[in-house]
Amino acid sequence: MCCDVHRRAPEESPALVLEVREGLGEERSWTLSQREWIRKADSMDTLALEATLPKKAQNGAVGAVPGPPGPPVPAKRKPAKKTKKAVVFFEVEILDAKTKDKLCFLDKVEPNATIGEIKSMFHKSHPQWYPARQSIRLDAKGKSLKDEDVLQHLPVGTTATFYFRDLGAQISWVTVFLTEYAGPLLIYLMFYFRVPFIYAPKYDFTTSKHWVVHLACMCHSFHYVKRLLETLFVHRFSHGTMPLRNIFKNCTYYWGFAAWMAYYINHPLYTPPIYGEQQIRLALIVFLFCQIGNFSIHIALRNLRPPGSKTRKIPYPTKNPFTWIFLLVSCPNYTYELGSWLGFTLMTQCLPVAAFTLVGFIQMTVWAKGKHRSYLKEFRDYPTLRSPILPFVL
Repeated sequence: MCCDVHRRAPEESPALVLEVREGLGEERSWTLSQREWIRKADSMDTLALEATLPKKAQNGAVGAVPGPPGPPVPAKRKPAKKTKKAVVFFEVEILDAKTKDKLCFLDKVEPNATIGEIKSMFHKSHPQWYPARQSIRLDAKGKSLKDEDVLQHLPVGTTATFYFRDLGAQISWVTVFLTEYAGPLLIYLMFYFRVPFIYAPKYDFTTSKHWVVHLACMCHSFHYVKRLLETLFVHRFSHGTMPLRNIFKNCTYYWGFAAWMAYYINHPLYTPPIYGEQQIRLALIVFLFCQIGNFSIHIALRNLRPPGSKTRKIPYPTKNPFTWIFLLVSCPNYTYELGSWLGFTLMTQCLPVAAFTLVGFIQMTVWAKGKHRSYLKEFRDYPTLRSPILPFVL
């Protein structure tokens, strides 16, 4: 049984005729014109589909089967350009603190400029006044501003007026300390060895018969050698220089007292302490204990300030027992220094040593009170139990 089916192509392709013969053992036959018609139809469908797809799909990998068109891809917006804030420059006028004459006018100074940078600018117009020699103030009779103070943080307008005062020739603190401490060390040894022109000629280069004299020389030398080494390797100074005139004042104080003490302690007619060896041994223990304590405080204070900075922090006790005095005293380095000279006074039982100790105590009390006030002013949480130099007393 067989069935013939005839299908005509559209009128625009009358030559195409599809013959399908179905039956047992029969094959389908396709004419060349039919294949060309199907191929053209497929290509037309493909072009129509590609027209509806976005460009990214058309540029896909070779052989990819086109899928249905996806949602439209939104266009990327260009980031908006950041508007730069206008910088308000300052005008700085520097007047002489004494005569009120205008010394310098700086235009277009950045608001974040520091006083140290302003000093450098001022130095360019006045080379004779280097930054360390300058004192810049808000008021002619006010306090000097710190180098790290920022211009825009000061109580001034965009036209700032500062007052200048010449601090005089400056010298580094290290040089001052080395000069101060090397003098007493050498002067004392001159009296100890009894060089000529100090005592009578018959005592030239002789030695004392009292062992306390030799012990006193060792303690005195140890103290100043310790100070020299601390100046070189321990101390970190917040201010790099000091007025040159101070070195003469300080050297007169240290060198003069060293000569006065050494003259009497090493004198051929010197007499030992009244209570003998017991007094000397007790004094030696006090002296050494306070020397170790003083060194421990200096190390603790050094560790509070990173190298090259002027950072100030509240000092607290450390694991070292000698630093536990920080619980009661703001300046224990002065407390231990006072104890050392009290021990040396007890050891030698010499009036000039007692006078040096008294004068030193008065001066250290002034320094300790000033530092204690600055601690209270700078740190709100500063321990109120502490005293400046003596626990519960002063």
